[in-house]
Amino acid sequence: MINAINLLKRRQDLSGDEFQQYWRSRHADVIAKLPGVRRYVQSHPLLDICGDDDPVYDGVAELWADDSQAFRVIGASDAYIAVQADEENFLDREAIVLVLTDEHVIKEGSVDDNGVKCIRFFNRRKDMPVDEFQIYWRERYGPTIAALPSLDRYVQYQARAGGYAKGRQPAYDGFD
Repeated sequence: MINAINLLKRRQDLSGDEFQQYWRSRHADVIAKLPGVRRYVQSHPLLDICGDDDPVYDGVAELWADDSQAFRVIGASDAYIAVQADEENFLDREAIVLVLTDEHVIKEGSVDDNGVKCIRFFNRRKDMPVDEFQIYWRERYGPTIAALPSLDRYVQYQARAGGYAKGRQPAYDGFD
């Protein structure tokens, strides 16, 4: 499966609470009509912890589909046109960052409804080749982090090879 990670910024005329309320209640219903979506997860920053500082992103949307063809079908659907139209109601669409990733479960575990999810953004050293970074991150760094007793589950999302094609560089090399 492929995971599309979308980093979102709210429209400037909306508060963080207004953004989160609309995204949770209205937009999720529009996403549910997309063909071929296997899973959809919204991650909202804890605004009471952020204080007066705006989070780097107002939310992270994760959407899973079987393969690249499934994403092409989604993108060509009338339901996707409705998603884009609805995004105008709460998102700064120009600020959306999309990274297609492959999921690597390093530590499987249950997810508590009251748990907190921490999403970190990774970029490799400029002198490190992508494949070397991904192997090191998955095989050396991942098990070290997974061993932390406070973690119930640990997953890495590594940018897909296509994100680097023709000299491109995704905004991030991965997330955990």
